[in-house]
Amino acid sequence: MKQRQNDRGSKILYKNNKLNLLCCQEFKLNLFVLLSFKFQKPRMLKRFFVAFVLVLVGSWTASEAVAQDPQFSQFYANPLYLNPAFAGSKRCPRVTMNYRNQWPAISGTFVTYSASFDVDVNALHGGLGGYFMADRAGEGTLNSFEGSLIYAYRMNVTRKFSLRVGAQATVVQRSIDWEKLTFGDMIDPRYGFVYPTQEIEPNTNKVFADFSAGIIGYTENFFVGFSASHLTQPDEGFNGISKLPLKLTGHAGVNIYFGKRREQAKKWNLSPNILYQQQQDFQQLNYGFYLSKGFIVGGLWFRQSFNNPDAFIALIGFQQGAFKFGYSYDLTVSSLTNSTAGSHEFSLGLQFGCKKPKKKFRAIDCPSF
Repeated sequence: MKQRQNDRGSKILYKNNKLNLLCCQEFKLNLFVLLSFKFQKPRMLKRFFVAFVLVLVGSWTASEAVAQDPQFSQFYANPLYLNPAFAGSKRCPRVTMNYRNQWPAISGTFVTYSASFDVDVNALHGGLGGYFMADRAGEGTLNSFEGSLIYAYRMNVTRKFSLRVGAQATVVQRSIDWEKLTFGDMIDPRYGFVYPTQEIEPNTNKVFADFSAGIIGYTENFFVGFSASHLTQPDEGFNGISKLPLKLTGHAGVNIYFGKRREQAKKWNLSPNILYQQQQDFQQLNYGFYLSKGFIVGGLWFRQSFNNPDAFIALIGFQQGAFKFGYSYDLTVSSLTNSTAGSHEFSLGLQFGCKKPKKKFRAIDCPSF
Protein backbone atom coordinates (compact mmCIF):
# COMPACT_ATOMS: atom_id res chain seq x y z
CA MET A 1 0.00 0.00 0.00
CA LYS A 2 1.45 3.35 -1.02
CA GLN A 3 0.83 6.27 1.31
CA ARG A 4 1.29 9.98 0.63
CA GLN A 5 0.40 13.11 2.58
CA ASN A 6 -1.23 16.04 0.83
CA ASP A 7 -1.46 19.74 1.71
CA ARG A 8 -4.40 19.29 4.08
CA GLY A 9 -2.74 16.54 6.08
CA SER A 10 -5.14 13.91 4.68
CA LYS A 11 -3.78 10.48 3.95
CA ILE A 12 -4.25 9.28 0.40
CA LEU A 13 -4.39 5.55 -0.05
CA TYR A 14 -4.07 3.83 -3.41
CA LYS A 15 -5.21 0.23 -3.50
CA ASN A 16 -6.44 -1.73 -6.49
CA ASN A 17 -6.67 1.56 -8.40
CA LYS A 18 -9.48 2.77 -6.13
CA LEU A 19 -8.79 6.18 -4.54
CA ASN A 20 -10.07 6.65 -0.99
CA LEU A 21 -9.67 9.62 1.32
CA LEU A 22 -9.12 9.17 5.05
CA CYS A 23 -10.96 11.92 6.87
CA CYS A 24 -8.56 14.65 8.11
CA GLN A 25 -9.83 14.35 11.66
CA GLU A 26 -9.26 11.00 13.41
CA PHE A 27 -12.63 10.13 14.88
CA LYS A 28 -11.23 7.15 16.84
CA LEU A 29 -14.35 5.06 16.34
CA ASN A 30 -12.22 1.88 16.61
CA LEU A 31 -11.96 1.87 12.81
CA PHE A 32 -10.87 4.17 10.02
CA VAL A 33 -13.84 5.95 8.45
CA LEU A 34 -13.30 5.93 4.70
CA LEU A 35 -14.96 8.51 2.50
CA SER A 36 -14.87 6.55 -0.73
CA PHE A 37 -14.79 8.37 -4.06
CA LYS A 38 -16.60 5.41 -5.54
CA PHE A 39 -19.40 4.59 -3.11
CA GLN A 40 -19.54 7.58 -0.70
CA LYS A 41 -18.64 11.16 -1.74
CA PRO A 42 -15.53 12.33 0.26
CA ARG A 43 -14.32 13.32 1.76
CA MET A 44 -3.63 31.82 15.90
CA LEU A 45 2.04 47.36 28.18
CA LYS A 46 5.46 45.73 28.24
CA ARG A 47 4.49 42.85 30.58
CA PHE A 48 1.99 41.83 27.98
CA PHE A 49 4.67 41.98 25.30
CA VAL A 50 7.22 39.96 27.30
CA ALA A 51 4.65 37.32 28.27
CA PHE A 52 3.66 36.59 24.70
CA VAL A 53 7.21 36.46 23.46
CA LEU A 54 7.87 33.77 26.09
CA VAL A 55 4.75 31.89 25.00
CA LEU A 56 5.81 32.00 21.37
CA VAL A 57 9.36 30.83 22.06
CA GLY A 58 8.17 28.03 24.33
CA SER A 59 5.63 26.84 21.80
CA TRP A 60 8.35 25.40 19.55
CA THR A 61 8.37 22.32 21.80
CA ALA A 62 5.16 20.90 20.37
CA SER A 63 4.17 17.32 21.08
CA GLU A 64 2.09 14.75 19.22
CA ALA A 65 -1.02 15.64 17.20
CA VAL A 66 -3.35 14.19 14.60
CA ALA A 67 -4.88 16.67 12.16
CA GLN A 68 -4.21 19.84 10.24
CA ASP A 69 -5.90 23.17 9.60
CA PRO A 70 -7.50 24.58 6.46
CA GLN A 71 -5.15 26.77 4.45
CA PHE A 72 -5.50 29.74 2.14
CA SER A 73 -3.30 30.62 -0.82
CA GLN A 74 -3.99 34.36 -0.56
CA PHE A 75 -2.24 34.66 2.80
CA TYR A 76 -2.34 38.44 3.22
CA ALA A 77 -5.93 38.69 2.01
CA ASN A 78 -6.77 36.76 5.19
CA PRO A 79 -4.39 38.49 7.63
CA LEU A 80 -5.99 37.57 10.97
CA TYR A 81 -5.91 33.87 10.05
CA LEU A 82 -2.24 34.14 9.11
CA ASN A 83 -1.19 35.98 12.28
CA PRO A 84 -3.35 37.58 15.03
CA ALA A 85 -0.72 40.35 15.37
CA PHE A 86 -2.15 41.83 12.15
CA ALA A 87 -5.26 43.03 14.02
CA GLY A 88 -5.49 46.81 13.63
CA SER A 89 -2.37 46.96 11.46
CA LYS A 90 -4.08 49.22 8.90
CA ARG A 91 -5.39 51.55 11.67
CA CYS A 92 -8.75 52.24 10.03
CA PRO A 93 -11.63 49.69 10.02
CA ARG A 94 -11.05 46.77 7.66
CA VAL A 95 -13.36 43.96 6.52
CA THR A 96 -12.15 40.84 4.68
CA MET A 97 -14.06 37.91 3.21
CA ASN A 98 -12.59 34.75 1.70
CA TYR A 99 -13.82 31.65 -0.12
CA ARG A 100 -11.76 28.58 -1.06
CA ASN A 101 -12.83 25.50 -3.00
CA GLN A 102 -10.12 22.85 -2.90
CA TRP A 103 -10.09 20.06 -5.49
CA PRO A 104 -13.48 20.77 -7.16
CA ALA A 105 -13.16 17.81 -9.54
CA ILE A 106 -13.40 15.43 -6.58
CA SER A 107 -16.85 14.85 -5.11
CA GLY A 108 -17.03 15.95 -1.50
CA THR A 109 -14.31 18.59 -1.81
CA PHE A 110 -13.02 20.89 0.96
CA VAL A 111 -14.89 24.22 0.99
CA THR A 112 -13.85 26.99 3.40
CA TYR A 113 -15.39 30.40 4.11
CA SER A 114 -14.02 33.14 6.35
CA ALA A 115 -14.77 36.75 7.33
CA SER A 116 -13.01 39.19 9.64
CA PHE A 117 -13.11 42.74 10.98
CA ASP A 118 -10.31 44.68 12.66
CA VAL A 119 -9.50 48.25 13.69
CA ASP A 120 -6.88 50.07 15.75
CA VAL A 121 -8.07 51.48 19.09
CA ASN A 122 -5.69 54.18 20.27
CA ALA A 123 -6.92 54.04 23.87
CA LEU A 124 -5.89 50.37 24.00
CA HIS A 125 -2.52 50.94 22.33
CA GLY A 126 -3.35 48.29 19.78
CA GLY A 127 -5.89 46.69 17.51
CA LEU A 128 -9.06 44.69 18.05
CA GLY A 129 -10.38 42.07 15.66
CA GLY A 130 -13.08 39.49 15.17
CA TYR A 131 -12.78 36.40 12.97
CA PHE A 132 -15.21 33.75 11.73
CA MET A 133 -14.51 30.63 9.67
CA ALA A 134 -16.62 27.74 8.39
CA ASP A 135 -15.12 24.60 6.84
CA ARG A 136 -17.01 21.76 5.13
CA ALA A 137 -15.34 18.46 4.22
CA GLY A 138 -16.87 15.55 2.34
CA GLU A 139 -20.10 17.39 1.33
CA GLY A 140 -20.78 18.29 4.93
CA THR A 141 -19.69 15.00 6.49
CA LEU A 142 -17.37 16.95 8.75
CA ASN A 143 -18.31 20.56 9.55
CA SER A 144 -16.29 23.11 11.52
CA PHE A 145 -17.33 26.57 12.71
CA GLU A 146 -15.18 28.93 14.74
CA GLY A 147 -15.34 32.48 16.03
CA SER A 148 -12.43 34.46 17.48
CA LEU A 149 -11.70 37.67 19.37
CA ILE A 150 -8.24 39.18 18.87
CA TYR A 151 -6.13 41.89 20.49
CA ALA A 152 -2.77 43.06 19.14
CA TYR A 153 -0.52 45.38 21.16
CA ARG A 154 1.70 47.77 19.15
CA MET A 155 4.95 49.44 20.13
CA ASN A 156 7.61 51.45 18.30
CA VAL A 157 11.02 50.07 19.26
CA THR A 158 13.05 52.62 17.31
CA ARG A 159 12.27 55.37 14.83
CA LYS A 160 12.24 52.82 12.04
CA PHE A 161 11.38 49.49 13.67
CA SER A 162 8.06 48.50 15.27
CA LEU A 163 6.55 45.40 16.87
CA ARG A 164 3.05 44.05 17.15
CA VAL A 165 2.11 41.18 19.49
CA GLY A 166 -1.28 39.52 19.18
CA ALA A 167 -3.42 37.16 21.27
CA GLN A 168 -6.43 35.23 20.01
CA ALA A 169 -9.20 33.37 21.85
CA THR A 170 -11.44 31.10 19.78
CA VAL A 171 -14.53 28.97 20.30
CA VAL A 172 -14.69 26.00 17.92
CA GLN A 173 -17.70 23.81 17.13
CA ARG A 174 -17.28 20.64 15.08
CA SER A 175 -19.86 18.09 14.04
CA ILE A 176 -20.16 14.87 12.04
CA ASP A 177 -23.12 13.95 9.87
CA TRP A 178 -23.37 10.31 10.97
CA GLU A 179 -25.73 9.41 8.13
CA LYS A 180 -23.03 10.18 5.57
CA LEU A 181 -20.42 7.84 7.06
CA THR A 182 -19.79 4.35 5.70
CA PHE A 183 -18.29 1.34 7.53
CA GLY A 184 -16.87 -2.04 6.64
CA ASP A 185 -19.91 -4.00 7.88
CA MET A 186 -22.13 -2.15 5.37
CA ILE A 187 -20.36 -3.64 2.34
CA ASP A 188 -21.70 -6.39 0.18
CA PRO A 189 -18.94 -7.92 -1.99
CA ARG A 190 -21.15 -7.65 -5.05
CA TYR A 191 -23.46 -4.66 -4.50
CA GLY A 192 -21.34 -2.32 -2.37
CA PHE A 193 -22.77 -0.40 0.62
CA VAL A 194 -26.18 -1.97 1.14
CA TYR A 195 -26.35 -3.08 4.81
CA PRO A 196 -27.05 -0.99 7.93
CA THR A 197 -24.04 -0.56 10.19
CA GLN A 198 -23.86 -2.07 13.65
CA GLU A 199 -21.56 0.69 14.87
CA ILE A 200 -22.90 2.69 17.81
CA GLU A 201 -23.31 6.38 17.07
CA PRO A 202 -21.09 8.45 19.40
CA ASN A 203 -21.43 12.11 20.32
CA THR A 204 -21.31 13.82 16.92
CA ASN A 205 -20.92 17.38 18.19
CA LYS A 206 -17.83 18.88 19.86
CA VAL A 207 -17.28 22.38 21.28
CA PHE A 208 -13.95 23.54 22.70
CA ALA A 209 -11.82 26.65 23.35
CA ASP A 210 -8.65 27.35 21.41
CA PHE A 211 -5.87 29.95 21.84
CA SER A 212 -3.26 31.41 19.51
CA ALA A 213 -0.61 34.14 19.56
CA GLY A 214 1.62 35.96 17.10
CA ILE A 215 4.29 38.61 16.70
CA ILE A 216 5.33 40.83 13.79
CA GLY A 217 8.39 43.07 13.43
CA TYR A 218 8.50 45.58 10.61
CA THR A 219 10.13 48.63 9.10
CA GLU A 220 8.99 50.80 6.22
CA ASN A 221 9.75 48.17 3.56
CA PHE A 222 10.43 44.92 5.45
CA PHE A 223 8.34 42.69 7.70
CA VAL A 224 8.79 39.35 9.44
CA GLY A 225 6.31 37.47 11.62
CA PHE A 226 5.72 34.31 13.61
CA SER A 227 2.52 32.80 14.98
CA ALA A 228 1.60 29.75 17.04
CA SER A 229 -1.92 28.34 16.79
CA HIS A 230 -3.61 25.85 19.16
CA LEU A 231 -1.28 26.68 22.06
CA THR A 232 -3.14 24.43 24.51
CA GLN A 233 -3.63 21.64 21.94
CA PRO A 234 -7.32 21.16 22.82
CA ASP A 235 -9.10 17.82 22.60
CA GLU A 236 -11.19 17.71 19.41
CA GLY A 237 -12.06 14.01 19.56
CA PHE A 238 -15.64 12.81 19.20
CA ASN A 239 -15.03 9.44 20.82
CA GLY A 240 -11.88 9.45 22.93
CA ILE A 241 -9.03 11.95 23.15
CA SER A 242 -7.71 13.46 19.92
CA LYS A 243 -5.41 16.47 20.38
CA LEU A 244 -5.47 19.35 17.89
CA PRO A 245 -1.79 19.82 16.99
CA LEU A 246 0.14 23.01 17.47
CA LYS A 247 0.65 24.89 14.21
CA LEU A 248 3.71 27.11 13.74
CA THR A 249 3.87 29.73 11.01
CA GLY A 250 6.76 31.96 9.95
CA HIS A 251 6.45 34.58 7.22
CA ALA A 252 8.60 37.40 5.83
CA GLY A 253 8.67 39.79 2.91
CA VAL A 254 10.20 42.95 1.50
CA ASN A 255 8.90 45.74 -0.76
CA ILE A 256 11.10 46.94 -3.61
CA TYR A 257 9.84 50.07 -5.35
CA PHE A 258 10.98 51.18 -8.78
CA GLY A 259 10.73 54.95 -8.77
CA LYS A 260 10.89 57.94 -6.48
CA ARG A 261 9.33 57.61 -3.02
CA ARG A 262 6.72 60.28 -3.70
CA GLU A 263 5.59 58.37 -6.76
CA GLN A 264 5.39 54.88 -5.20
CA ALA A 265 1.67 54.55 -5.89
CA LYS A 266 2.31 55.04 -9.61
CA LYS A 267 5.44 52.88 -9.96
CA TRP A 268 6.12 49.17 -10.04
CA ASN A 269 6.40 47.35 -6.72
CA LEU A 270 8.08 43.95 -6.42
CA SER A 271 7.50 42.07 -3.16
CA PRO A 272 9.32 38.72 -2.68
CA ASN A 273 7.81 36.69 0.17
CA ILE A 274 8.27 33.38 1.95
CA LEU A 275 5.97 31.45 4.28
CA TYR A 276 6.77 28.33 6.34
CA GLN A 277 4.25 26.22 8.25
CA GLN A 278 4.63 23.18 10.47
CA GLN A 279 1.94 21.09 12.14
CA GLN A 280 3.10 17.92 13.81
CA ASP A 281 5.27 16.08 11.22
CA PHE A 282 3.81 18.00 8.29
CA GLN A 283 5.99 20.86 6.97
CA GLN A 284 5.17 23.18 4.11
CA LEU A 285 7.09 25.94 2.36
CA ASN A 286 5.59 28.66 0.15
CA TYR A 287 7.79 31.08 -1.76
CA GLY A 288 7.08 33.58 -4.50
CA PHE A 289 6.49 37.24 -5.26
CA TYR A 290 3.87 39.90 -5.89
CA LEU A 291 4.19 42.48 -8.66
CA SER A 292 1.91 45.52 -8.66
CA LYS A 293 1.41 48.79 -10.45
CA GLY A 294 -1.47 51.15 -9.81
CA PHE A 295 -4.61 49.16 -9.03
CA ILE A 296 -3.46 45.82 -10.52
CA VAL A 297 -1.61 43.14 -8.53
CA GLY A 298 -0.21 39.86 -9.83
CA GLY A 299 1.45 37.06 -7.95
CA LEU A 300 3.18 33.75 -8.57
CA TRP A 301 3.98 31.23 -5.81
CA PHE A 302 5.20 27.68 -5.45
CA ARG A 303 4.08 25.44 -2.57
CA GLN A 304 5.83 22.26 -1.49
CA SER A 305 6.56 20.00 1.41
CA PHE A 306 10.21 19.15 2.02
CA ASN A 307 9.77 15.89 0.16
CA ASN A 308 7.25 16.55 -2.59
CA PRO A 309 6.08 19.45 -4.78
CA ASP A 310 2.45 20.45 -4.38
CA ALA A 311 1.25 23.36 -6.52
CA PHE A 312 1.93 26.54 -8.46
CA ILE A 313 -0.27 29.43 -7.32
CA ALA A 314 -1.22 32.19 -9.75
CA LEU A 315 -2.95 35.37 -8.50
CA ILE A 316 -4.63 38.37 -10.07
CA GLY A 317 -5.97 41.17 -7.89
CA PHE A 318 -7.50 44.62 -8.18
CA GLN A 319 -7.49 47.33 -5.54
CA GLN A 320 -8.95 50.78 -5.92
CA GLY A 321 -9.79 53.11 -3.06
CA ALA A 322 -11.55 51.19 -0.30
CA PHE A 323 -12.20 48.11 -2.42
CA LYS A 324 -10.04 45.14 -3.36
CA PHE A 325 -10.79 41.82 -5.05
CA GLY A 326 -8.52 38.87 -5.72
CA TYR A 327 -8.68 35.50 -7.46
CA SER A 328 -6.07 32.76 -7.27
CA TYR A 329 -5.76 29.30 -8.77
CA ASP A 330 -3.67 26.42 -7.41
CA LEU A 331 -2.30 24.29 -10.22
CA THR A 332 -1.59 20.90 -8.68
CA VAL A 333 1.76 19.38 -9.72
CA SER A 334 1.76 16.36 -7.38
CA SER A 335 0.59 12.87 -8.35
CA LEU A 336 -3.02 14.09 -8.01
CA THR A 337 -2.59 16.47 -10.98
CA ASN A 338 -5.19 14.86 -13.22
CA SER A 339 -7.74 14.22 -10.46
CA THR A 340 -8.30 17.47 -8.57
CA ALA A 341 -8.77 20.35 -11.07
CA GLY A 342 -6.67 22.45 -8.69
CA SER A 343 -8.15 24.89 -6.17
CA HIS A 344 -10.03 28.16 -6.58
CA GLU A 345 -9.89 31.02 -4.10
CA PHE A 346 -11.64 34.40 -4.00
CA SER A 347 -11.07 37.32 -1.64
CA LEU A 348 -12.93 40.57 -1.07
CA GLY A 349 -11.69 43.42 1.12
CA LEU A 350 -13.06 46.78 2.25
CA GLN A 351 -10.71 49.35 3.77
CA PHE A 352 -12.71 52.17 5.35
CA GLY A 353 -11.43 55.64 6.11
CA CYS A 354 -11.07 57.22 9.55
CA LYS A 355 -9.77 60.35 11.29
CA LYS A 356 -6.06 61.01 11.27
CA PRO A 357 -4.37 59.98 14.55
CA LYS A 358 -2.97 62.59 16.90
CA LYS A 359 0.30 60.65 17.01
CA LYS A 360 2.11 59.17 14.04
CA PHE A 361 0.87 55.66 13.23
CA ARG A 362 3.20 53.21 11.50
CA ALA A 363 1.20 50.78 9.38
CA ILE A 364 2.60 47.51 7.99
CA ASP A 365 3.30 47.84 4.28
CA CYS A 366 2.66 44.23 3.34
CA PRO A 367 0.93 42.72 0.27
CA SER A 368 -2.86 42.93 0.00
CA PHE A 369 -3.27 39.36 -1.17
